[in-house]
Amino acid sequence: MIEMLPPDLSHAAALGLLAMSFAGSFITAAFGIGGGVAFLGACAILLPPAAIIPVHGVVQLGSNAIRAAMFLRHLMWSALPAFVVGSLVGVAVGGSVVVSLPGWMVQSVVGLFILWVVFARPPKWLSHWPLVTGFISSFLTMFFGATGPFVAGYIKALKLDRHAHTATHAALMTVQHGLKVAMFGLLGFAFADWAAFIAALILAGAIGTWVGKQVLGRMTDNGFHKALNVLLILIALRLLWGGISTFL
Repeated sequence: MIEMLPPDLSHAAALGLLAMSFAGSFITAAFGIGGGVAFLGACAILLPPAAIIPVHGVVQLGSNAIRAAMFLRHLMWSALPAFVVGSLVGVAVGGSVVVSLPGWMVQSVVGLFILWVVFARPPKWLSHWPLVTGFISSFLTMFFGATGPFVAGYIKALKLDRHAHTATHAALMTVQHGLKVAMFGLLGFAFADWAAFIAALILAGAIGTWVGKQVLGRMTDNGFHKALNVLLILIALRLLWGGISTFL
């Protein structure tokens, strides 16, 4: 493994990231959300600052693409076109912004939004305006990285069964992360140095996705949505705590 490690990444850090890639993909496949945020937290601790968002984006691209393929027959295709258009605009605008949005503000806003989706009736525009959802979430992902919970709010408003939820969320996140990775490539990030290790992370995530799919098959729709709400609440509280702590 040492030969495949990029500069400035220790053996211990690499093993930790591989374990979190497996765990994150397992969580998302089994419960619909949460794995991307968990993996982002590990990246923030173990990766060099400049590599956090780009590397996280490539790994999530691979993990979501594999998950979408595994659940392809359940995918709600009608959700894709407008979301793709919104995502294209959001990534382009986000990539052109010179001054980054304050991290505490992004975390706090996304956290509050998730709590709103869980405890209130999901806003109608979430299910009727995927273009807006694509734009906002793709803009934010250029700064924050893991906006899966935001997109999950849109999917939740569609009231899909557990398999369709997982498939559609994975497909939309594949689009978003793919566009983000392309933008970071245009901005000059050296992905080649990380290629071998990223491939190993994606493989670990694929195994986690397969295991998570077996768990999902044993759940009921009611149990799935209860678990999803609990995870969304925990993620939202973590984002709010991080935002408030950074601001203070």
